[in-house]
Amino acid sequence: MFSGLGIGDIGEVFVVILISMAAHEAMHAYVAHALGDTTARDQGRLTLNPFKHVDLVTTVLLPVVMIIAHLPPIFAARPVPFDPRQVRFGEYGAALVGVAGPLTNLLLAVIGAVIIRFVGLGSILTNPVMLFIQVNISFFVFNMIPLPPLDGSRLVYAFAPEPVQEFMHRLESAGFLLTIGILLVLSPFIMPIISNIDSTIFRLLL
Repeated sequence: MFSGLGIGDIGEVFVVILISMAAHEAMHAYVAHALGDTTARDQGRLTLNPFKHVDLVTTVLLPVVMIIAHLPPIFAARPVPFDPRQVRFGEYGAALVGVAGPLTNLLLAVIGAVIIRFVGLGSILTNPVMLFIQVNISFFVFNMIPLPPLDGSRLVYAFAPEPVQEFMHRLESAGFLLTIGILLVLSPFIMPIISNIDSTIFRLLL
């Protein structure tokens, strides 16, 4: 997605990322609030303002460094806080909060595909909407990886046996940098799978 891009193109990519990220994080906050937890609202995170969700290191510096190093960039927003003890339905409610963000990105990709089908290829909207679709598909697939603190791990917490849950909790306690390290070490195996899933969803939508 980033090969051969000029400065202006990369700027466009970051604008699309900010919009998609804001929708993703706001939906986490909205679903948590709907299920009874006001933590995100109380901290001002129940908003589509992307700058409320930006983390200087993981949203800006980390992806820039990875792009410069010709690595697939990893983008992460400041996590939306929520208290699983306050959310209705226990771990199942927490799983709903977790998947709300990625499913929002998938829905945005579907909306983008509908726009492309409506305006047709060759429109002035084609390139930015295609980029919007690609970014949102990437957000959906990446965040559904079942490694904490990524959103897919919430499904594991909800349905996995207790020993697996305990292992996931220890992994999450180690922090996001450990997850990034695991992903980088396993990237020769994981990235082709992610790329294939991204491409398959893209083809299905268009």
